[in-house]
Amino acid sequence: MSKNFYLSIFFGFFFNVILGQNPIEWITSTEKINDSTYNLTTTAKIENNWRLYSQYNEEGGAILTEFIFSDSLIIKNYSKVIEPEPITKFDPVFNLDQSYFVNQVTFNQRIVLSDNDVDFVNQTVYYQVCDDRVCIFQEQDLMFNLSGISNLNKTVFDYNSVKSELVINFNNKELISSGQDISSSYISNNYLNLFILGFLGGVLALLTPCVFPMIPLTVSFFSSKGSSGKFLSVMYGLFIVFIYLSLSLPFYFIENINPQIFNQISTSPILNFLFFLVFILFALSLFGLFEITLPSSWTNKIDNASNISTGMISTFFMALTLCLVSFSCTGPILGSLLVGSITSQSGALDLTFGMLGFGVSLALPFTFLAISPNSLKVLPKSGIWLSRVKVILGFIELALAFKFLSNADLILELGLLKREVFIIIWILISLSCLIYLINSLRFKRSLILYLLIAFFSYSTINLSLGVKEKSSYKLALLSGLLPPTFYTVYENNNGCPLGLNCFKDFEKGLLESRYTNKPMLIDFTGWACANCRRVEENTWSKNDIYNMINDEFILISLYVDDRSKLLNNKNINLTDKNGNVKILENEGEKWSAFQTLNFNINSQPYYVLVSPSLNILNSPIQYTDTQTYRDWLKEGLDNFKDNN
Repeated sequence: MSKNFYLSIFFGFFFNVILGQNPIEWITSTEKINDSTYNLTTTAKIENNWRLYSQYNEEGGAILTEFIFSDSLIIKNYSKVIEPEPITKFDPVFNLDQSYFVNQVTFNQRIVLSDNDVDFVNQTVYYQVCDDRVCIFQEQDLMFNLSGISNLNKTVFDYNSVKSELVINFNNKELISSGQDISSSYISNNYLNLFILGFLGGVLALLTPCVFPMIPLTVSFFSSKGSSGKFLSVMYGLFIVFIYLSLSLPFYFIENINPQIFNQISTSPILNFLFFLVFILFALSLFGLFEITLPSSWTNKIDNASNISTGMISTFFMALTLCLVSFSCTGPILGSLLVGSITSQSGALDLTFGMLGFGVSLALPFTFLAISPNSLKVLPKSGIWLSRVKVILGFIELALAFKFLSNADLILELGLLKREVFIIIWILISLSCLIYLINSLRFKRSLILYLLIAFFSYSTINLSLGVKEKSSYKLALLSGLLPPTFYTVYENNNGCPLGLNCFKDFEKGLLESRYTNKPMLIDFTGWACANCRRVEENTWSKNDIYNMINDEFILISLYVDDRSKLLNNKNINLTDKNGNVKILENEGEKWSAFQTLNFNINSQPYYVLVSPSLNILNSPIQYTDTQTYRDWLKEGLDNFKDNN
């Protein structure tokens, strides 16, 4: 199999998962033969330059097209899927002859029903499509209307038109829309925090051997320009900010294609494992095993452009040159910002604020020192300390890598990285960094080095105290980074946050609510949801809030990324007004659809207070500060008591 195939796998994975691209449109129709026998017709409309592969190809080639019935119990018998004569040619992607279809193809299959009262038959088609650059692996849920009406199976699913047992007749639904902005002030603070984190990332990038030595050279260049130098230095800084801001623009496009894409990324175990590997590569690069660099031809062309141009254009290319030549040091930091933002579920705006902070931090020293070149005297000289900064960043990247491995472990519930195991790994990383810093004392001693040794000593000791069962050290500052407190190696836990009594099924929680006449706290959460952990460990852990939840409410925690199969492996089929079918196969998909259908939102955490009679008690709330959450709980409880 050629190397082109492996490249196509990588890019196909990117297009499929990140962009949600699907160059096939599927149309189904049926023909009734008798009361129990039907012909099923499936037509695939294929975009130009794409190939849909046949059901029959030799081993080592494309993934075969395959049709599988979603509910085989209603099918008594069925024939093979008949396809027309395909095109068979040499395929450069697989480096062998392959059979495929272009433009349009129709598949036919005959079925015999075991139940003549069935109105619809559901089927899933698994297939691969390729063009000359990319291969995409896809699956599509198909629905056959046995009345014979053609059905266009679109990938865009209209939740607003679904009729299902998952749709609950909640009262006071007007409170849902009014609650969408309840955390707006806190969201603003969150954007400020993201800006600050990006700014700190820029500071770290400045202190690397790829960037710091360029400061005096750049300042000297602008100083030689006389009166125009100060203006050009300001534009140089603005261009740096613009370049890093522009890195977030493609993600707005992605978000418009699929509004749920960031939620899907953050809850994908495959992508979280992929991010783990990426961060390991970043760490190894910072340790000096190899360099992650952009092609030198890019840098040379941009540098030449800055030399042959003048004024503003030359200044722009100088800024772009800085961004390119410093990539081997800034790349891992930018990668951390990128991955952290797209797995936050909040969307592209998070990345914009992070990149803004990064760009401003990187640009300020160049601009300020060019305006006031005498300030260069206070800068320390370049030296081996720059390489030490890179190594310390490598240890930080290594620690962050295990956060994404932990996400995958939590989502799949493998039990490999329980909280204590995770903390021990971080202890070993912190201890390794501490040993490295102590060893550095042999070469040169400084106050900053002693402060770093003190910091990593404190971190190692503090983490060690958090390993003990029922430790009073809750490691609150690391909430959201560590696995939840109930995901532990110790056996005496009930699988609920902070040991609270909780239900993980809405119907069971509703029955308990009606039996005890207590309102419900519906907690839409996720194993990989960092903000959910922060609320649980920093807000719910407050004595008054903990007691209020434990004594006054029925807690229902619904995990939208739970991969457990549905009860009795019975899938749930949702059908919208256009006839599109969405098949829910696990608990997470069920509760994610439940949240979207009833509250028109699909981000976590999301909290709703509901009475036993299904009255929404106040506006739902998301991630917010402790006092706002406390007031919200009290308001809902007071409303329940006033109307009970």
